[in-house]
Amino acid sequence: MGFFGPLAQLQARAGKNISEAGVFPFPWVVEAVEIEMPYSQNRCAIIHLIRLHHSVGRAFDAICHAQGLQKIAGKGGFTGPQIAMQVHHGLRQSRAQGQALGEGRTGGLLGPVQGFYNRRFVQRECVSINQSALLVQLQEWGVQLGFSQIGIAPVDLRDAEPGLLAWLAQGHHGEMAYMARHGLTRARPAELVPGTLSVITARMDYLPQHKPPASQDWTHDELQRLQQPTQAVVSVYARGRDYHKVMRQRLQQLSDKLQTQLGAVGHRVFTDSAPVLEAELAVRSGLGWRGKHTLVLHRDAGSFFFLGEIFVDVALAPTPMQSEHCGSCNACISACPTGAIVAPYRLDARRCISYLTIEHAGSIPLELRPLIGNRIYGCDDCQLVCPWNKFAKRSPLPDFDERHGLGSATLVQLLQWDEASFLRFTEGSAIRRIGHARWLRNLAVAAGNALRQTLSTDDQYALRQALCIWQDHESEVVREHVAWALAV
Repeated sequence: MGFFGPLAQLQARAGKNISEAGVFPFPWVVEAVEIEMPYSQNRCAIIHLIRLHHSVGRAFDAICHAQGLQKIAGKGGFTGPQIAMQVHHGLRQSRAQGQALGEGRTGGLLGPVQGFYNRRFVQRECVSINQSALLVQLQEWGVQLGFSQIGIAPVDLRDAEPGLLAWLAQGHHGEMAYMARHGLTRARPAELVPGTLSVITARMDYLPQHKPPASQDWTHDELQRLQQPTQAVVSVYARGRDYHKVMRQRLQQLSDKLQTQLGAVGHRVFTDSAPVLEAELAVRSGLGWRGKHTLVLHRDAGSFFFLGEIFVDVALAPTPMQSEHCGSCNACISACPTGAIVAPYRLDARRCISYLTIEHAGSIPLELRPLIGNRIYGCDDCQLVCPWNKFAKRSPLPDFDERHGLGSATLVQLLQWDEASFLRFTEGSAIRRIGHARWLRNLAVAAGNALRQTLSTDDQYALRQALCIWQDHESEVVREHVAWALAV
């Protein structure tokens, strides 16, 4: 019983923290306090869960509360204590449930503690993990689910924080205020999901399965379309099904398989859906290295792939990192149409065509419009010129095959989509999130750029007619960009 002495202190401190909040004792708050401590018999690290059911009010500072618990756990002799808290306001619990929880609120394993209705000590079985075998199993499952690579990343990203802060301080995130709002949470997985001990990373190739119609050199074909002003160029990744849905579903399936191996595992899956330093985690888990365009590169797969993560509360051995192989090549920097790659490994999103056509909601700066060319959703230029993308792999999944001819559509064709058509043709696509008005704004810029070039009389007439349909659109931004396009 002496071994658990610090836990009694931890409970007492928790009661003090909560009682000082001065809240009413009617709603129920359930906390899971997770502590990593040594296992006395076989020395493997295990997680002990102490569930503390407090009869307290609905408002107290959980972060300060957790910090207090962390300090006490350290003083109590726990080695490298890791404490995570999950607070849930069980306002729907009945008084009868509360009384049931209150039974035995004195005595018990940890002795009498004032202010607690119930204390439970739940111990996970200490499973000796064969790290190598588990990694092989994860990789096999990953292949079955359509992933091309699985890695394990550590959660300590402290040395990435200065770069993130500098990037934000320079305003390179543009109008993506959520990046500044989340701040260093991006570099601290264990703060985003308390209790996280490791991050399982995944890579999924997304080039469509079909072969290019003109030749086997698909990058050449893509670059050629950029030289045809009446074509409407959509970034390759967005021509099929929304990758968020595909990745999230399959990451969850991978999590389910992991639990069949290890039992109940606390986890959360992410893919470009939360404040996560995805590229940093991918690099630290060996999925590739950071290219000068800031994307992750792999020697055998280039950069045409998606990234996803599973945050888990199990300590797993990190997979080895890869060495960098960009050398003196600056092809991506030279190819950027707007000069958004302001230095190797540094991107100013405010100039990036992907940002301007997707994230940016207002008027596109006049000086940048001519540089956008016929790119109407995203931009692949920095990837298309990268030598490593000659090794890019095609997806084994049909999800990323092109839909509705988005790999060969013209500006006139897409300008004819009214809002109902836009919603119908972009159902299940990442494009839908920008909305019809922003879609028309992008098309107007591309059409204006086309009209400023030498076109046939028929092409000129067709483009002007298609633009005129939207001259009186309800959106001021659309009207402004259509007027700009027609002012030739």
